[in-house]
Amino acid sequence: MAGVGKLMKQAAKMQKKIESAQEELTKAELEISSGGGAVVIKINGQSEFLSLKIDPELLKEEASLVEETLLEAVKEATAKSKAFNEEQMAKATQGFSMPGLM
Repeated sequence: MAGVGKLMKQAAKMQKKIESAQEELTKAELEISSGGGAVVIKINGQSEFLSLKIDPELLKEEASLVEETLLEAVKEATAKSKAFNEEQMAKATQGFSMPGLM
């Protein structure tokens, strides 16, 4: 049963790495710009939106253009946050393998 003890230690170590990674993801700020800088979104690594700035000049445009620019910025911010999250979590779980599961 020495293998189980080793596995438990490895799991506990990985859990600490995951908790640390999650804390870092919350602190990380990604800034995404869209429409040539007309829309700037800040989002953290947990996909929580932190801020949204819109250039007043964009608001003078047709509503459909404003909507499209905002939607693209939100999509890009979400995708980048998700990719960053996956990258950080992969680092945290790197090297951990549970026989029979992975």
